[in-house]
Order: sequence, then structure tokens, then C-alpha cells
Amino acid sequence: MNVFDCAIKIEEEAKKYYEGLEAVSHQPEQKHLFSMLAASEEEHRNNLIRMKASMATAMAHLDGLDGTACSFRPLLTQRELLQESENDPDLYRFTVREEENEIRFYEELASIAGDEVTRKSLLMVAEEERRHLATVENIYAFVEAPRSYLAWGEFSNLHEL
Repeated sequence: MNVFDCAIKIEEEAKKYYEGLEAVSHQPEQKHLFSMLAASEEEHRNNLIRMKASMATAMAHLDGLDGTACSFRPLLTQRELLQESENDPDLYRFTVREEENEIRFYEELASIAGDEVTRKSLLMVAEEERRHLATVENIYAFVEAPRSYLAWGEFSNLHEL
């Protein structure tokens, strides 16, 4: 299986996962969050498609890897994740763990790759996953911004002026 086809398949499945979470979530903030994460996965998928088109990827094959290894396998089912949201309301830790697992997946494959083209392609996909992780972190910062602020003590006396 081609390295980029594998990564694209995983991103498509991740997008469906987040869309499913959006559909079953009852909290408006979570619906918005899952919608943004699904859109982020779509954008990430499109980046991978562009990477694949810009490279000679015909030689970047994962020997001995079948389609089942190239699937998004979240640590929790959608039902378990919604139950987990009681302990981690914004599901930040869960989502970051999922992204970190994908990075490790590609790095581990790169370490056992049989040829240099495949190894470099896998490391490129891992780097793209790191950029996607940064995007996910930015989405969470954006969603959390209304609830996060810093009250500085030096500005507490402005009414005395």
C-alpha cells in the first residue's frame, strides 16, 4: 500500500469519527469543537493529497502492510468518549493523544521501512501530523478563549483614577 494512500485513508476515517461525535453530542460547545476538528481533518487530508501529487510516490510503498493497519483506531468508541467528556469536558487530552499516536505510528513505520524513499515519505507524513497537531492545539485555544482570561492585579485599581 502507498504511504500517502494510507495516511489519506486514516484522515478520512478521523473526519467521519469527529462528524459522528458532532452528531451525537448534546452540548453546543462540543458540537462546534467536533465540527472544527472534522474540518481540520479534511484540510489535513487535502494537504496529504497535494503532497502525494507533488512527489514521485510510486516507490513509497509499505511492504507487508495491508489496509487494516491503515485505519483510524481511536482509543475510545464514540459512546465511551462522550462518557469520558464528563471527566475531560473539552476532550483536549484525548484529541492530543490521538494525534500523538498517529505521529508515533508513522515514525515507527519509518524506522522499519525497507527503502529510503518509503522512510522519507513516512517521515514527511509524520511531520505533517506534527503540523496538524499544532492546528488542533490552536483550535482548542480558539474554542477555550472565551473561558480563559488573565485578571491582572495591577489593573484592579483603574476605577480609583
